[in-house]
Amino acid sequence: MAGRLIEEDPELAHKHALAAGRRAGRIGVVRETVAITAYANGDFALALRELRTYRRLTGRNDQLPLMVDSERGVGRPDRALELGRSVPKGELEVSVQVELAIAMSGARLDLGQSEAALTELQIPQLDPERAFVWSPALFDAYATVLEELGHEEEAEQWWQRSDRATLALEQAEIPEGQDIVEIIEELGEESPVHPDAVDVDDEGAAPELNDKGTDATS
Repeated sequence: MAGRLIEEDPELAHKHALAAGRRAGRIGVVRETVAITAYANGDFALALRELRTYRRLTGRNDQLPLMVDSERGVGRPDRALELGRSVPKGELEVSVQVELAIAMSGARLDLGQSEAALTELQIPQLDPERAFVWSPALFDAYATVLEELGHEEEAEQWWQRSDRATLALEQAEIPEGQDIVEIIEELGEESPVHPDAVDVDDEGAAPELNDKGTDATS
């Protein structure tokens, strides 16, 4: 129920999560759900506390970006940066690395470190030519920092890239329950492409997909 309600009624979703927490507080996903719904309601202190418990119960770092953002939410951007640097990036899944970069960039902005905020986002996944599920959020974050720095024209380019990435992902018709569409292409040795990418052209067109979710032209 928390999952069903989180978008339309986060307060009620949080009540369901708390009810689950009272009954099954030693189950990691329950504490994770309490944390996520608390975050959605702006209770960053509770979110942080529950995420620490989730991390201790499961040994997982997949919610590290939310922990960093929760530290920001309670007014501790310095602690947020310290926390974000506490785990080697190579140990995190790629999607988590991207979310962490966005959270770290936000902490830099909180501290008035706009140039450093931009640097946090300059990661290999900042690829304007390919659309991943994380691309729109990453492009939006990059555009926001560029605007903060006064680079209006360049920021507009990244806003447009975000729109094209969103459109490409929508046109790829990702099946329900899947995060990405796998694109199979013939590549040269010097042109490695992440298998989860969807090509994006200047008009935001995605490749035609066959019924297996791969590039029909490959």
